[in-house]
Amino acid sequence: MPGAGKSTVGVVLAKVLGYRFLDSDLEIQEQTGKLLYELIEEYGDEGFLRLENQVNAGLTVRRSVIATGGSAVYGKEAMEHLRDISTVVYLRLSCESLKERLGDLHRRGVVLKPGQTLQDLMDIRCPLYETYAHVVID
Repeated sequence: MPGAGKSTVGVVLAKVLGYRFLDSDLEIQEQTGKLLYELIEEYGDEGFLRLENQVNAGLTVRRSVIATGGSAVYGKEAMEHLRDISTVVYLRLSCESLKERLGDLHRRGVVLKPGQTLQDLMDIRCPLYETYAHVVID
């Protein structure tokens, strides 16, 4: 989920392990030459998810800690690939903790469908996170 601390924890973990840190959102931007919001505007939500899945499914890094975007969990091929090449860790937080961390969801770039709440998004994503995770940290 956005605001769970993936990048913060990932950077620290990579440093402790002596590994490289990779933010898959930055990798997507580097490969396309566009910012995420530009990709979403150009391709729509579904098109962006396909692109995100393609990039994440093609990662071939070693000795790296990878922080994916929160929506990466929708990409079955990518998540199966990441499970095969790494240990997938899910940082689980309560909805209240995430709300406190995120503040204004729109300013943080959290895309919600009309009428959708953060809890609705969690209800969809959390079972997927739990399916793919080797380790769950509360």
